[in-house]
Amino acid sequence: MTRKRKIALLLAAAAGTAWAGTKALSKPQPRPQKQVLDTASPIILAHRGGSLIGPESTLLAFEKAAELGVHGFEIDLRMTKDEQIIVFHDDTVDRTSATSGRVSDMTLEAIQAIDFSANFEGREQFTEQELEKARILTLDELLERFPFMYINMDMKDAPSSYEGSLMPSKLWRIIEEAGALDRVVVTSFYDEQIDRFNLYAQNRVALGAGEKEVRKAYTAYTSQFKHLYHPKADVFQLPVKHKSIRLDLKGFIEFLHSLNIKVHYWTIDEEEEMLRLVKQGADGIVTDRPDLAIETLENNTK
Repeated sequence: MTRKRKIALLLAAAAGTAWAGTKALSKPQPRPQKQVLDTASPIILAHRGGSLIGPESTLLAFEKAAELGVHGFEIDLRMTKDEQIIVFHDDTVDRTSATSGRVSDMTLEAIQAIDFSANFEGREQFTEQELEKARILTLDELLERFPFMYINMDMKDAPSSYEGSLMPSKLWRIIEEAGALDRVVVTSFYDEQIDRFNLYAQNRVALGAGEKEVRKAYTAYTSQFKHLYHPKADVFQLPVKHKSIRLDLKGFIEFLHSLNIKVHYWTIDEEEEMLRLVKQGADGIVTDRPDLAIETLENNTK
């Protein structure tokens, strides 16, 4: 046997021993079941209220989606100049209105005076009375108006910003005062924001997965060290693909399910894709077309 061959065998033996050792010491525990996630699958979440059925993130869109019978909403959170948490995605109002300005530089009163139907394609389908509802809500108002809805909320302000530094504590206070602990999911692309929020929530609220958490889970799934992954999230909301990496693999979904983690995909607006993902094992569809999703899933998943 050559020297190189001996070294290779020794390294392989050492790797096997290390793997066996970690396997014995590390036993990942499935996430405890959260009430908000204890639902029959698949569920339908209206993305920003259903951005293709009404002006996004407005009362009008949320009411339309609720009337359709969605299970809940996927929303984004921003903080205004006067430190109010509003349901809004962008850091400016430019894209979705006829005016401009940074959300963090505007008061709640100023933002709620804006007509957010101005840039909506299909505005003419609504009555003047309906268009009066094309306004932005505070999180408090959304929770009060839709007391039985599953609400997935995404903290958008960066943790390094002033608004982001205040968001986790203020968000916890709102959820606690609304008695909404069992019907919301809190998440962010920033894992740090989720961790900060959970310092207050102490796992009493269902948590989504940030970008780093998703990366850890996927790395574990594609390795021989799945047992080293200890989940910090109760639900993963994922795109079908990130760059060249497919996140909709049946095996990946099953890996997350083995840890009692739900898996939702966004933003899915085509019938065939909805059905394909549900067949793969997806627990939820986040969509701008809740009307299409409800019709598709009701007709094909009975």
